Amino acid sequence: MKKGYSFALAILSLAVLAGCNKAPEQNSTIVAQNKQAAAQENVMQEITAPVANKIPFAMTIHDDTRIDNYYWMRDDERQDPAVIAHLNAENTYTEAMLKHTESLQATLFEELKGRIQKDDDSVPTKRGQYYYSSQTRGDNEYPTYVRSGDDKGTDQHVILDVNELAKGHDYYAATGLSVSPNGNLLAYGEDTVSRRIYTILVKDLSTGKLLEDKLEGTDGDIVWANDNKTFYYIKKDLQTLLGYQVYRHTLGTAQAEDELIYEETNTSYYTGIGKSKDQQEIYIFHASTNASGVSVIDANDVKAQPKRLIERAENLEYSIEKLADFYYIVTNLNAVNFQLMKVHKDQAYDKANWQTVIPARDAVKLEGIDLFANHLVYKEREMGQSRLTVRNLTTGDEQQLSFNDSSYRVTTYGNNELDNPNLRVYYTSMTTPASTFDIDLNTGDKTLLKQQQVIGEFNADNYASERLFISARDGVKVPVSLVYRKDKFKKDGTNPLLQYAYGSYGATMDPSFSSGRLSLLDRGFVFAIAHIRGSQMLGRPWYEDGKLLNKKNTFNDFVDVTKSLVAQQYGAQDQIFAMGGSAGGLLMGAVANQAPELYKGMVAAVPFVDVVTTMLDASLPLTTNEYGEWGNPNDKLYYDYMLSYSPYDQVSKQAYPNMLVTTGLHDSQVQYFEPAKWVAKLREFKTDDNKLLFKIDMEAGHGGASGRFKSLADTALNYAFILDLAGIKE
Repeated sequence: MKKGYSFALAILSLAVLAGCNKAPEQNSTIVAQNKQAAAQENVMQEITAPVANKIPFAMTIHDDTRIDNYYWMRDDERQDPAVIAHLNAENTYTEAMLKHTESLQATLFEELKGRIQKDDDSVPTKRGQYYYSSQTRGDNEYPTYVRSGDDKGTDQHVILDVNELAKGHDYYAATGLSVSPNGNLLAYGEDTVSRRIYTILVKDLSTGKLLEDKLEGTDGDIVWANDNKTFYYIKKDLQTLLGYQVYRHTLGTAQAEDELIYEETNTSYYTGIGKSKDQQEIYIFHASTNASGVSVIDANDVKAQPKRLIERAENLEYSIEKLADFYYIVTNLNAVNFQLMKVHKDQAYDKANWQTVIPARDAVKLEGIDLFANHLVYKEREMGQSRLTVRNLTTGDEQQLSFNDSSYRVTTYGNNELDNPNLRVYYTSMTTPASTFDIDLNTGDKTLLKQQQVIGEFNADNYASERLFISARDGVKVPVSLVYRKDKFKKDGTNPLLQYAYGSYGATMDPSFSSGRLSLLDRGFVFAIAHIRGSQMLGRPWYEDGKLLNKKNTFNDFVDVTKSLVAQQYGAQDQIFAMGGSAGGLLMGAVANQAPELYKGMVAAVPFVDVVTTMLDASLPLTTNEYGEWGNPNDKLYYDYMLSYSPYDQVSKQAYPNMLVTTGLHDSQVQYFEPAKWVAKLREFKTDDNKLLFKIDMEAGHGGASGRFKSLADTALNYAFILDLAGIKE
């Protein structure tokens, strides 16, 4: 901090000297600015970072003892006065350290907000006899959900106004909206704390009144049986936050009377529910990191019990779609990159009956399918790029859908009806705003239904995107997506560059458009997404090579991409920034320990940084589900490997980049005390004078503030932190 302000003072002093021949009033102005900067530095010198108490806490396993001096920060009730006081002190310090950026934050917020179309409607999607869509109006933070009898909205009426529901709440989320088969009732889940524990409510759409039914402690999703008065939901373990029990509820009865029809006893599995497109079957989905399965319930029999399609098996993954009496199965059975198989529903119990529809290929990953009455649409990925192919089920003829950009994100959504003649597609690239198309299944003709409107002077032609392959230290080529503003970019190593990545759980971050990102690009930044190992950008092996005992490849890839981008002069060596959240925050922590000298600044959002302690504690949310991702440290092999990269455990006496760390007090995914402990330990060990700021949203959780505008303030803060470090003040 001192160095930063000294540099500013030096620049101002030079300006004074250079202005000696200027008019007296100009010299007076410069002198006044100099005094103001000096006064600001004096104020900043008086600000001291919170110093956390050190209370040694010993943890021993495998004959190894770790001392955690900041373990005391964990408070599951989030009410400990000492903990709250420390978090408030961190917020006060961050606010003071960034006070000089308040004008920039305000400018950025108005920019971000100003690009958003205030009055906006989603494209109506047909489900049953109605077309459903959402609306945002004016300065409302939340959507209003509506429906009509046709896609023109001629008889449109409101089914749920989230703005009304959110009144009086600092945080509000509505999820899992589900209308009964006859269209008369709407069930939805609400969360007012941000712990992702939802209360299910039911609204009579003819009267607008809520029924007395109120189901607590759920994951928010429900599936209706076909009798219009029975539905299924998942109850959560309130300690681990795992959804593990499936209940059947009958309207008008107390939750205590609900029937438990399935309980997951293996804590490495997630539980989900869904329904077939023909509405005849209800599914319970079972998914761990490396195995999955389905149990089936007759949607017409409210006394039916779930029947496992096939027995679950380690490393066997599959999902199903139903068409008439057949299941189409996307599976990794004898197929690393998955294949599509088909079987009569009455013979599905034996895998020997499964017949190949689309065979496995080493270089192409099958990612999913959509079924229609006479068409199969399948999505696959080759060399990092996804594509869609439509197959006529009668003739076998195929057509591959084409798009204009060389690199893009495309996905299907809202295809709820088997007899729909069109495929609904969401499409975007780093220079193309989000677009919704209907594509004729017979001809392939595309109809653009909507493209995200960017308010202001946005012109896509002003921006350029590139796709690179960069060699990592072991010779593997890592895909990288870049975007920049043409008239602000020179490939001479002078542009500031922000590099983002995630790299876990097989989640693939395809290149996509962000109106908010324009605030960086228009100020000369290059933005890069490193598609590092741990995702599935290059197929399933790309994921396998970035998890468990291969996890360090994820971190190495990120560092190697940074070095190459600098060497290729996409970014200035002293103006490189990094950003990641959640498991991407783990990435930030590991990279900061490994190669801090490469980055001028980092933003680590809700970072998963205390890997060993968390993965040893089965009472924490998500721990047991993720043994397949990180390993089980109760096994010494995984303990030793995990310990060797865990950001919290590997903090050392060295210089670290400027860092902004964020969290939410009520985070259900990464508990607030992980980043809180990490920041405290970094302050204890780091040898530099760089900024280390910790921002805690005392009202929110893993996803940050609720509402479409409130969350923009978080983005403005992050961007202001980066731009200020880059010397860009407005």
